[in-house]
Amino acid sequence: MKCKHFGTCGSCSVYKLSYKEELGAKKERVLELLSPFKVKELEVYSSPDSNYRARSEFKIWHEGDEAFYAMSRLDRKGAFNLEECPKVIKPIEQRMKPLLDKINSSEVLKHRLFAVEFLATTTDECLITMIYHRKLEADWEVEAKELETLLSAKIMGRSRKQKVILSDEFVTEKLSIDGQDYIYRHYESGFTQPNPAVNVQMIEWAIKQAKQVQGGDFLESYCGLGNFTIPLSKYFNKVLATEISKRSIYSAKENCKLNNITNIEFIRLASEEMTQALNKEREFTRLKEVDLDAYEFSTVLVDPPRAGLDIDTIKLISNIENIIYISCNPETLSRDLVELSKTHNVKESAIFDQFPHTHHIESGVFLTKKN
Repeated sequence: MKCKHFGTCGSCSVYKLSYKEELGAKKERVLELLSPFKVKELEVYSSPDSNYRARSEFKIWHEGDEAFYAMSRLDRKGAFNLEECPKVIKPIEQRMKPLLDKINSSEVLKHRLFAVEFLATTTDECLITMIYHRKLEADWEVEAKELETLLSAKIMGRSRKQKVILSDEFVTEKLSIDGQDYIYRHYESGFTQPNPAVNVQMIEWAIKQAKQVQGGDFLESYCGLGNFTIPLSKYFNKVLATEISKRSIYSAKENCKLNNITNIEFIRLASEEMTQALNKEREFTRLKEVDLDAYEFSTVLVDPPRAGLDIDTIKLISNIENIIYISCNPETLSRDLVELSKTHNVKESAIFDQFPHTHHIESGVFLTKKN
């Protein structure tokens, strides 16, 4: 990745290594953590070296009468003014300079602007959110509408207790996954996987594990907007998917309709609540139309936050034949496998480099129940 701030900008925190060496170091780190569970090799899924990130946020730095994109320094001592950022995908990169030029030519757009967020797709849709320390008036809306036309993008404005949507607050992504196209609507305030190329590889790896399972029903916790759920649903009879975020559940149901899928039930439940419901420890109004006894789960997929799984969820999924565990933190994955390995064996394992040039790495393990 060619960037004059590489290794000193806080957005990229791994340096003095080639990308091949960096990826090798990540592989060795995860292998060491998984070695107690008889993992001797990992499938490695790499990222493009540049133009890989489909969402990004930049500070706006004001010097005199001019505004700049800025990123914090790695040592947290101040910030850099950026002329470019090679990590963002082309639909963002191509709009960054024209947007900044327009901001600098307009007092209305520039005044008290402190951040810009980009959310883009591989199909060249782009949503730009401009965040202010002031109330946005009608004159801002007029100029922002002109920006939409100039940049062929969707523009939103945010300030304290104010959200101005000029057209839409989402972009629509189309991904080719395992030979089939899937449509996802990504909302400005919702979670999306940041690296589309690696995201496809992660989903296809999960599909490869699902193909080893002989049908049955599928349970997913932390389902988000249906990123894994929707492509995996074709390999199972019925699917129950849970997520705590209202926005994500709304998106997941919408994405289900966009892909004409009818065998998924998306329910807003935290992982702890899902465990309580399935163990019949507590009744939930949100589940009054769902017959939990009708499900015969052969496979569960979990994709928890960095903290990993709670002990009750581990106990619950330990009773399911097949487990697909996607992790954004190999340390908590290793910790959770101490318990899961009492009932299951690790059959497949992989790493996915969603965040090249940082220390972060996504991992995946496929476990099957011991005889």
